[in-house]
Amino acid sequence: MTRTRKRARRDDSEPTNAGDASPEDSAPQPSTAIHADESPPAAANGDASPRRARGRPKKSAKRKDRAVEPMSPDSERRLTRQPQAAEQNGHVNSSIGPGPEWETVVRVVPAMDAVVKVFCVHTDPNFSLPWQRKRQYSSSSSGFIIGGRRVLTNAHSVEHHTQVKLKKRGSDTKYLATVLAIGTECDIALLTVNDDEFWEGVTPVEFGDLPALQDAVTVVGYPIGGDTISVTSGVVSRIEVLSYVHATTELLGLQIDAAINSGNSGGPAFNDKGKCVGIAFQSLKHDDAENIGYVIPTPVIKHFISDYEKNGVYTGFPVLGIEWQKMENPDLRVAMGMASDQKGVRVRRIEPTAPESEVLKSSDILLSFDGVKIANDGTIPFRDGERIGFSYLVSQKYTGDKALVKVLRDSKVLEFKIKLQPHKRLIPAHINGKPPSYYIVAGFVFSAVSVPYLRSEYGKDYEYEAPVKLLDRHMHAMAESPDEQLVVISQVLVADINIGYEDIVNTQVITFNGKPVKNLKSLANMVESCKDEYLKFELEYQQVVVVKTETAKAATLDILAMHCIPSAMSDDLKP
Repeated sequence: MTRTRKRARRDDSEPTNAGDASPEDSAPQPSTAIHADESPPAAANGDASPRRARGRPKKSAKRKDRAVEPMSPDSERRLTRQPQAAEQNGHVNSSIGPGPEWETVVRVVPAMDAVVKVFCVHTDPNFSLPWQRKRQYSSSSSGFIIGGRRVLTNAHSVEHHTQVKLKKRGSDTKYLATVLAIGTECDIALLTVNDDEFWEGVTPVEFGDLPALQDAVTVVGYPIGGDTISVTSGVVSRIEVLSYVHATTELLGLQIDAAINSGNSGGPAFNDKGKCVGIAFQSLKHDDAENIGYVIPTPVIKHFISDYEKNGVYTGFPVLGIEWQKMENPDLRVAMGMASDQKGVRVRRIEPTAPESEVLKSSDILLSFDGVKIANDGTIPFRDGERIGFSYLVSQKYTGDKALVKVLRDSKVLEFKIKLQPHKRLIPAHINGKPPSYYIVAGFVFSAVSVPYLRSEYGKDYEYEAPVKLLDRHMHAMAESPDEQLVVISQVLVADINIGYEDIVNTQVITFNGKPVKNLKSLANMVESCKDEYLKFELEYQQVVVVKTETAKAATLDILAMHCIPSAMSDDLKP
């Protein structure tokens, strides 16, 4: 997407959506190329005889593997002949060798006609002023047509969309598209177009298998730098479970060395057989790194599509709901009662809202998942010579599926059937396209904290700029119930009723009139139905806010009118 780039945590390395890796020329140099330092220098004494250059002698460049290039779909024929004349003792041997052998070389072209340009108008929520939205803006990205009259692109390419249009290669017409599903965890969105003309003469992209290391890939899309389709080539350089920036989740991903720039988001990555092996979605920005791009692989894509087809909506990727510790230390394994032939990881904490909390306990040793043994470092065998994090097994499941886990508890091996559910975060990574919730009384603006809220308040580097307590809750706190929220006073709209409280900003609300604040809706209900003389809010750091009930509710209407706020609460909080 060319409008904005999303970034992960500000670290030495920053993977970003839509990528900023600069393209690197990967074309092989001709074997006849002459380097500048190969020219014979003139002798100091005027002797023109060449001197031997220092260092290793130059060799002609030879390259066995060539990058995939778009070519004609027609087969190309190449004639290979055996030598027909051999020179023996200075005479030409007139014997004729074997006849010519024709070798057919088939060069496969990726289905570039199925790659489309995605135009989106976004209207993002204003989390700092939640009763209104931000100014709309436009972006462009890439997508591709699959079977069933559907189009795949990235979720961040159509996030908070107002209007989405698609344009085919070589066409001057933009077609209105409908968003069918958005997968925030996997950063994939599914679109369709109602106009039958859009689907004429287009062959859907076919999916290939998960590629191996060093397999050639071709990324096709509409990045910045021009309006026409762009093709970059490279190889698969790494396959592992990696962090998806858009939703801060960890799923299987491919690392490639093909350039992925802003606007490539949502474009397909083809193998040398013309099959799609992934979707370009982010790249790594680092001073010491070049051409590191990331691709969503076909197992994740197929999981997203199957989830939508099976449920009619996107339900997400389930998680195991635990935090675990490696068991690589031999003394730790002995202390936990593990035998010499046993391997696994220690369960540190369990999400209270996860179904696993009913059967698993802290300090259980997780030995296997669905019959696959887990190593002491939390990895499992993946393919020949490869290992991968065991969370990959969990991500292959669907919401509501059951899995068999084997644990070691008090030196006894136990087996449990557990039901897998999506992760319930206390501070969610997304609000799934809904407008933010808010409640206003006496000029105090109450909001529920989410990652977009933190990003709106403190910028893209919120993990360094936000208050320590909020970050601690964001990184380590677990929700005690499915509807629990972290409620804060985001700001104070100054009025006579709240004199002395003007400096309260993003401070958590702990209780109201002695009752715990579970979520924003419960707080609004308690305040609206309060018959006490005073409204008393207990905040973190032992701060207390007290206002008279009757005066506060009367002043709220004047404050709303002054700031042109249509309602004292968001629609989702109204009875």
